[in-house]
Amino acid sequence: MRAVALALILALPAIPATADDVPMTGAEFDAYVTGKTLTYSQFGSVFGIEEYLPGRKVRWKFTADDCQYGSWYEKGDLICFVYEYDPDEHCWTFWTDGGKLKALSVDNAPGEELTEVARSPEGLNCPGPDVGV
Repeated sequence: MRAVALALILALPAIPATADDVPMTGAEFDAYVTGKTLTYSQFGSVFGIEEYLPGRKVRWKFTADDCQYGSWYEKGDLICFVYEYDPDEHCWTFWTDGGKLKALSVDNAPGEELTEVARSPEGLNCPGPDVGV
């Protein structure tokens, strides 16, 4: 009887992990974010906002700072970003959880994830330099 049960279990197709458990590929990330502006929170406070442009280009803004322009690329299981005024790469693991994007930096520990709290088709308000009177 046990042999029959084991044979039936082994004959079942493997059940894939849900999208919530698996890091996004570059293609999945691109499909999820391009043309959107996402607001991220960490520890219950807004962390920053990023607009995802075509061609893997981005505009990032900490809530009170000027916009930083950059781009992203896939590096193994990571999505990495470089910005115009910061030569260092910033690499993250992205996945979905309950229909929201989550991100964990390679420099952070589990529990320090960023969580998508808003998604908009509107662009990020990025005034040019020297705008004013």
